[in-house]
Amino acid sequence: MLVVMKHNAADEHVAEVVRVIKDMGYDARPIPGGQRTAVGLIGNDGRVDAGRLQGLEGVREVIPVTQAYKQVSREWKEDDTLVSLPNGTVVGGSDLVVMAGPCSVEGESVLIDIAHQLKEMGATILRGGAFKPRSSPYSFQGLGEEGLRYLARAREETGMAVVTEALDPAGVQLVAEYADILQIGARNMQNYPLLREVGRAGKPVLLKRGMSATIEEFLLAAEYILAEGNDDVILCERGVRSFAKHTRNLLDLAAIPVVKSLSHLPIIADPSHGTGLRSKVIPMGRAAVAAGADGLMIEVHHDPPRALSDGAQSLYPEQFGEMMSQIRVIAQAIGRDLAAPLRPAVTR
Repeated sequence: MLVVMKHNAADEHVAEVVRVIKDMGYDARPIPGGQRTAVGLIGNDGRVDAGRLQGLEGVREVIPVTQAYKQVSREWKEDDTLVSLPNGTVVGGSDLVVMAGPCSVEGESVLIDIAHQLKEMGATILRGGAFKPRSSPYSFQGLGEEGLRYLARAREETGMAVVTEALDPAGVQLVAEYADILQIGARNMQNYPLLREVGRAGKPVLLKRGMSATIEEFLLAAEYILAEGNDDVILCERGVRSFAKHTRNLLDLAAIPVVKSLSHLPIIADPSHGTGLRSKVIPMGRAAVAAGADGLMIEVHHDPPRALSDGAQSLYPEQFGEMMSQIRVIAQAIGRDLAAPLRPAVTR
């Protein structure tokens, strides 16, 4: 339920609404907007007496939130959520944000070298897996905390923000010590203890859509994070399973405008996992930008045939540069642009 205040409602009117909601046994959350403030009632079990709120001074109307997901919905918050990072990057605004890097962190020098290249080409966020959930238990599982340290050093040298995956609740705090964004992978989209833990970690969260998840299930997973008080959630469409074999997954581009109509959260696309084929990453990246994605997540490796994971879908650095030039044109055609370049790299 949403209590919408009048445009001239005073702070004390909002405070009184919050007090009454808490007296009724629910949580209250003020939501400042461009024109007026609203107060969200959290924990509605269907027995709320709306009349008790409607009669309070400064209240314009009381609106039931009809979606199963509440805080994630456009009904709850009309304005787009902007997720700000320590290096000045903002996800969800008018600028298109690009996250790029190897699937797995394989070593310090190669990671820092490619981070410098990606930064010079316009990426502002470095991706790389320190902990890797793999389909086979015999595949490379990542370097763990050593990989996290390499990511932190790459950030120090380039100024790029770092996004990397947390696999389980016990490991969230460790990843949070190093990362600027905590990633929840597709396999963990409905790992509810993990979602709650990252919601309490105090860091932005990148939530990938599960491989067979509906849009509603995707948004309900995000609701778990917001329910813990963390509004800084970035959604990621990374492809779903299909009956076809021509690509690794089916990149659901329609999910981008659909999610934008249903939710205020920013959404990016991952055409690397969405296709699984290097030759398809650039065209689907272009298409995602045209569809309105707030950013892209791209796997780039200095030598993809020798990559320890997902080499077949990783771009060469020069291909990444080509893609950046192309998506800038598309972004500008729809009234956007690439995020501003970061400050000059540190001399090594």
